[in-house]
Amino acid sequence: MLLAILLALQTASPRETPPVLQFPTPGLDDPAAYEGYTARLYRDARGNSVEIYIEGKTGRVVHVWADALNESIGFTAREGGGRGGQETNAAVAAVAFDQGGATVGATGGRGGRRWLRYSLTVQGGRSIRIGQILLGSMRIERDFGYAGRVRDSIDAPTFVVPEMAEFAKRMGAPYTERLTPSVRLTSTPRDWTLRASQPSLDGRNHLWLTLRGDARTTLATLRGGVLTIRALGTRPVTVSVEIATDGRALDPLRRNQIFSTAFRRFADSAKSPRLEREISGFELLSSRQKLIAALPTYATYFGRDMLLTALLMEPVWADTMPEFVMGAALAKLAPDGEVSHEEALGGQAIRENAAEFLRTGDSTLLRNLQATRENYWMVDDDFQLPVVAGHYFANGAVPNARKRAFVQRWGAALRKNLAYVAERAAPYARDPVATNLVSFKHDPDGYCHPGSWRDSRVGYAGGCFAFDVNVVWVPQALRAIGAVDSALRAMGQPGIENTAEIARAAETWRGTARHFMVALAPADVEARVGAKLASLPAAERAHWEAVVTRSGFPSDTLRFPAVSLDSAGQPIPVMSTDPAMWLLLERQDDARESELLRPFLLPYPVGLFIDGLGLAVANDAYAAPAVWEMFERDLYHSPRVVWGREVSVLLAALAQGGRNRPGAIDSVRSAVARSGLQYAELWSYKFEGGVLRPVRYGSSSDVQLWSLTEIAVQYLLHSSRSTP
Repeated sequence: MLLAILLALQTASPRETPPVLQFPTPGLDDPAAYEGYTARLYRDARGNSVEIYIEGKTGRVVHVWADALNESIGFTAREGGGRGGQETNAAVAAVAFDQGGATVGATGGRGGRRWLRYSLTVQGGRSIRIGQILLGSMRIERDFGYAGRVRDSIDAPTFVVPEMAEFAKRMGAPYTERLTPSVRLTSTPRDWTLRASQPSLDGRNHLWLTLRGDARTTLATLRGGVLTIRALGTRPVTVSVEIATDGRALDPLRRNQIFSTAFRRFADSAKSPRLEREISGFELLSSRQKLIAALPTYATYFGRDMLLTALLMEPVWADTMPEFVMGAALAKLAPDGEVSHEEALGGQAIRENAAEFLRTGDSTLLRNLQATRENYWMVDDDFQLPVVAGHYFANGAVPNARKRAFVQRWGAALRKNLAYVAERAAPYARDPVATNLVSFKHDPDGYCHPGSWRDSRVGYAGGCFAFDVNVVWVPQALRAIGAVDSALRAMGQPGIENTAEIARAAETWRGTARHFMVALAPADVEARVGAKLASLPAAERAHWEAVVTRSGFPSDTLRFPAVSLDSAGQPIPVMSTDPAMWLLLERQDDARESELLRPFLLPYPVGLFIDGLGLAVANDAYAAPAVWEMFERDLYHSPRVVWGREVSVLLAALAQGGRNRPGAIDSVRSAVARSGLQYAELWSYKFEGGVLRPVRYGSSSDVQLWSLTEIAVQYLLHSSRSTP
């Protein structure tokens, strides 16, 4: 009896809930730019975030549960008909969100089952087929999309990643039985119900998908794992969708825990739908355990995303937030002090541990296949942690008692990271030549793997030494060590070892920008831009030639920092937005600031500014054709993309520090606003009838930490314009 009472108390009664956010949002987004993509974000009964999106071009319906296991439930809905490509072409608007919200509930407390139920609409007189059911980690869903498997026939075999398939084959039952979902259909005269369920490969957790329809208005049949639903009349019909998990929940942070009192007053007085949406988005990503990188694509910890966000959000954050961020990063340090870039949880941890077992035969991995794995491949985050720590310890508004408590808990780990940073910086400090700068790590094929935020394989144009790592983050980190040391000593704590040597290294590292500077005479600029334009398709070439005709070429030397250096320490002349971070974190003299700003405001293809779109994240016109080809193969950080993060960094830099550049701010904000995608993680463009049209980038996240730093930009702009 007592057990029953306790369980009842832990049960969250079902309740109706509207979406917290939806994309596109009427009045804020351009629906045409989303090209059939729609999304809704909810909170479940434990306050954890759930995103549901429908990709109209493929018919994919995906549910991402931003909980402690980074879970995902997906299926594909297509209009009935042929196979393969014909199905894909018929997929647009096969299903749509019903007008209602969702119902959420939970049973059994934190370790129990959470569920969410909502409805999809099917047009009357239509037949749809639902298949490609995939239950597991969001990383598996992501790989399913990256592999293009969503365009397979609707009855194609269930997508299983090779390492999990090989592991199950080696281990035998019951692992082989857990590789794919169990799917069954039951019917009564009143309704029909499709139930799909699947345990994790280790059997510890479970996901459930339930589809239910009215048997009086629809006919449902199941064959070969594909559900066919036929509407019996001409009126639209609804299908109930319920998702459920017994995965662990996170502990969400509330608005007053995230944002400062001054900012909350500003937000309340602004009464801005745009600002309210961004604040709500930030709340959806915030928990005591970590700040989630993004939804829907990266619903887990990313060290870089948290640390960069901590710096950009300083003007609007509660001063306790850096403690959450640093604590999450310090808890995951490698033994040598490196910062974890990304954690592998739940199904992804099983996948990586299984692969490690197959590679090494280490049977201890079988004791806990879900043991979290950390990725230490990235480089920039190692140096960002000291910068956040330096700002925190230098903040006089944070009581010393809290700082001491932080040091008591995390001091040993922080010292380990600071020592690692000093060690990595030492070779250049001893001999300041380009090849002694901090390099990316190498892939097995010898390629310098991008280890900073432009982390597609071609993001740094094949370079080994990144501008942002070596001109921004390493020098800032070395100076931050001095700030931490001073604060510790002032509190009566032991200081940082070798601070005098580190201070000398910091002075040497101030000069690293000289290795990256590119200077091109006017004739060279014209020749290189002309060659790049000649390589483009006719419609694009005509558009950009018209831009150049209107704006002209520079009449003086064009200077900009290269995005990276090659393995020999020579600049790869790709213009980038990375100098914006340098402008934000370090005040430059007027001449240097003007030089760094110039490329941002010159129209593309000479500079980075694209009217009606924003700032191209890179401009490769001045590089060799081999670099053009790299970016054509991988557009993620190419001249065809604008990143909201970079727009925010530049605007934040211009909005603070007494800079008087309202013209630059207004130009960039106007261009971005006219794209209709100003709230997205990143966006691109295409040409229709010779006209450039902004479009949502395919893997863009709807809610992302560093895009939401635009919140701080709005506050800074308001504050700067309110100050006489």
